[in-house]
Amino acid sequence: MNAKRGAGPNWPSFRGKASLVGTSASGRVTVYVDASLGEPALQNARDLLADADRVVHANDHFFGTGAGSVNVIVFALGGATDGTGGADHMACNYRTGNDIEVDASFGNSLRVSALFEAELSECNMGGNLCGVSTGEALSRWCAAVVSDSALADFATAPTWFNDGAPDFVDTTDPTDQNADSTGCGMAFISWLLSRKIALSAIAQGLVALGAVGTFAQLYGTLTGHDPKTAWPTFMSAIKGLSGSVTSDDPFGAMAAAAAAVAAALMAIRPRSHRLLPPRG
Repeated sequence: MNAKRGAGPNWPSFRGKASLVGTSASGRVTVYVDASLGEPALQNARDLLADADRVVHANDHFFGTGAGSVNVIVFALGGATDGTGGADHMACNYRTGNDIEVDASFGNSLRVSALFEAELSECNMGGNLCGVSTGEALSRWCAAVVSDSALADFATAPTWFNDGAPDFVDTTDPTDQNADSTGCGMAFISWLLSRKIALSAIAQGLVALGAVGTFAQLYGTLTGHDPKTAWPTFMSAIKGLSGSVTSDDPFGAMAAAAAAVAAALMAIRPRSHRLLPPRG
């Protein structure tokens, strides 16, 4: 598919000329690219277009909804072309937050899909959850599950552990920029997943609690146990690990979580478009 010049949506920061790549088969994702970056960025954008509906359907599964359509542009966010520039959008909804920017990742398009899901998941968070530590951890887990941990270099749980493992289970940090609080959330979700609690249950439970909710409250809701026991039980599990926390998935829950999502996608797979991630 050849990119065509188009004015493009109102992007949060991109001020160049966006080139339209196409719209996904479902009609829910329209992909653009900064064509001045050349063939590597265009390949990222083409791969994202091919993968977009797989990501959308996984996101629907996480949050129990099929609502919303988005525009997404691939460009050198923050000047990076390896995915480390991250992703951005204006708000955590499909009204003013549906124009998504993702960093190009030359030669590794699955990182672009991961960044896309990180922002797409936030559109389902009720407007404010994605601005706090619980929502940030959730969005990163959603991105990891749809991309085989393609953003493993963004890990924050090791930072949390090395900083003395502060308690952000009983308290929610009112920011998405603190590695300690995000890292605590990453490790806590890994632990919940290892206890056979589905990521979809975690996602929908956190959305119901909103920005003022805590992981301790989520634990109580999902397990029926006293929320006051969440932190000590979690920390007992952390102390029971062999060695330190070296990734965002210290309890090794990723494979099972990804398999559960793959099974859900197979059950709803439309005949008209592919659901396997692209190579690269």
